[in-house]
Amino acid sequence: MEQLLLTTAEAAERLRIGKSTLYDLIRSRRLRTVKIGKRRLVPVDALPEVIARLVEEESAA
Repeated sequence: MEQLLLTTAEAAERLRIGKSTLYDLIRSRRLRTVKIGKRRLVPVDALPEVIARLVEEESAA
């Protein structure tokens, strides 16, 4: 079965960024997350979205 949600550590690893950078993306609402109980999880399909958003921001700068 394919994983639908990642922990923040797994998402940071897949994006090859540090956890603090990941949390900055979450705080700025550029990375979609869901909260289940006390856990903050990242939908797998949110990763390509945040990459596209960051590329867009970079080309607009």
